[in-house]
Amino acid sequence: MKVAISACLLGETCRYDGSSNKNTALLDTLKNATLIPFCPENYAFGTPRPTMDLLQTSKGNRAFSNDTGEDLSAPVIQYAKNFFEKYHDIDLYIGKDRSPSCGVCSSKLYDENRQLLSSHETGLMTQEAQKQNIPCFDAEKYKGE
Repeated sequence: MKVAISACLLGETCRYDGSSNKNTALLDTLKNATLIPFCPENYAFGTPRPTMDLLQTSKGNRAFSNDTGEDLSAPVIQYAKNFFEKYHDIDLYIGKDRSPSCGVCSSKLYDENRQLLSSHETGLMTQEAQKQNIPCFDAEKYKGE
């Protein structure tokens, strides 16, 4: 089984603050799988980097820098499209919960005034995985198959 997995869950120090979210229990569950790490935010913006939030806009849900207010969606979406074009045979996708890029059903969505609309949204990378009909899970919710 080939699993696309958020790189921070493997212990890579690619979170916005340069830390990781290594999840040993999850990795034990996936010990027989081929793990293919991804991190669109690290690729596009480097580490460390300012945080970003998903905002509901007239163009759909977009990711905006909490530092500059800039729309950072395009490089994240392009990374995701390239990733799934390169790895077209992914069996499973596991994203980092609550991430505006990788969250599956746990990303926070705000309106343009930064008022919380939902805590159950899908991140930009995950949206591309779903378009490919890949089964997607937040790391906190995945219990194995």
